Amino acid sequence: MAHEQHSGSNGGWLRSRSELVFLGFAAIAVFFLWEEHKVHLLGALPYVLLLLCPLLHMFHGGHGGHKDQSENHKHDGGGEKT
Repeated sequence: MAHEQHSGSNGGWLRSRSELVFLGFAAIAVFFLWEEHKVHLLGALPYVLLLLCPLLHMFHGGHGGHKDQSENHKHDGGGEKT
């Protein structure tokens, strides 16, 4: 199946004037949304970090893997073999 190419298209990511206008309006909208809501988003950041601590402990496996190190020393005889 052959694909037809638009005449006058250079194949870049900006193919038409309407795409450039859309990107301009999108940039303006993102700017105003950020300016209006950054106080709410940044104000909640400390609470999000505090809530992440228990999740990191659950999924990371505790306190740095101390349990795994003590088990390895029991199996190896308590020291390194040379």
